[in-house]
Amino acid sequence: MVKKAFGGYTICFAGRKETLEDVFGKGKITPSEMTKKLWVVVKSKRLSAK
Repeated sequence: MVKKAFGGYTICFAGRKETLEDVFGKGKITPSEMTKKLWVVVKSKRLSAK
């Protein structure tokens, strides 16, 4: 049995070529900045589905 995703969102990264450095940059960032940058990528590439 597969559980429904929390909040109803699913994100698919299959076939993506970006590295973590591409997404988050080279410097140190806080967890909240990491989350914001990740959502920018998800939304701009239309990776999420509800």
